[in-house]
Amino acid sequence: MAIALTSFSHGAGCGCKLPAAAIAPLLSDISSTDDPDVLVGFETSDDAGVYRLRDDLALIHTVDFFTPIVDDPFDFGRIAAANALSDVYAMGGTPVTALNLVAFSLQEIGEQVLSEILRGGAAVAAEAGVAIIGGHSIDDTEPKYGLAVTGIVHPDHVLRNAGGRPGDVLVLTKPLGAGAVSTAIKRGLPAPLESAVAVMTGLNRDASMAAQAAGVHALTDVTGFGLLGHLHELCQASDVAAELQADAVPAIDGVLDLLADPDGRAIAGGTRRNREHAEQFATFGEAVGEARRWLVCDAMTSGGLLAAAPADRAGAIPGAAIGRLVDGPAGTIAVV
Repeated sequence: MAIALTSFSHGAGCGCKLPAAAIAPLLSDISSTDDPDVLVGFETSDDAGVYRLRDDLALIHTVDFFTPIVDDPFDFGRIAAANALSDVYAMGGTPVTALNLVAFSLQEIGEQVLSEILRGGAAVAAEAGVAIIGGHSIDDTEPKYGLAVTGIVHPDHVLRNAGGRPGDVLVLTKPLGAGAVSTAIKRGLPAPLESAVAVMTGLNRDASMAAQAAGVHALTDVTGFGLLGHLHELCQASDVAAELQADAVPAIDGVLDLLADPDGRAIAGGTRRNREHAEQFATFGEAVGEARRWLVCDAMTSGGLLAAAPADRAGAIPGAAIGRLVDGPAGTIAVV
């Protein structure tokens, strides 16, 4: 009998992240370093840390792991690996090595399942040209998997979530809705699983290269804090506001129908937390329906890149133009 991996976890994928509202005050108590070679730290909630080794070389460091978002162990490994590598792409870098991070109960779930998870992660790492060179594991009744990734970038070519400018067009390179799909399946509802897996396992490598070529001013990826949460961080770091066109935000086929369910059965707990947090900085126009409001808060796993690009170059980035940056109170978003 096949084991349903999601039955072992309290949350799914990036939806199991601690709430953004809870993390921010904790980080405020940690002193930032004064090392001049730290090009990117945690001060602006960016996707990864960047440390300069030489005038022409910097290292990108990131780590990401989570609980199962799908039941198939091979797909879980693929999704987790693609998600972890995305942080390096969001910084404009190239991932080169990775370490496996495993929390797992061999006794309760079995060696074969873990083998499939690791095989899935290795498959995506190989596709990205990344060498997995080690890892760490602990015994845990709630399975978790991910990667610690090291990448490289020229210090002058680092892309940050800071740097956005009024007038920049916002481009999103993947549709949203994986959180809704996973939650629906966990609750026995029909959902477009195959489409969601295809979105989550897709590397952000080509989108990152296109963003670099287009000369974007700011770049991040969209994961557990939802589109609004990550756009909020970009706006805060860039000292700008944003206008988001709700109808322009792409969704995985079938997701809007799931989010329109009157009982909210496909709305993940992380998505609910994201929307509660968004009430502090986002406003919705009267014409924006409930399904669209939930979509922009969806606790996405292994989502696309969100780029702030010059208006005359935004079309060179594969994805949907969903809004723009504007002058206004830093971090505020109007969804219209």
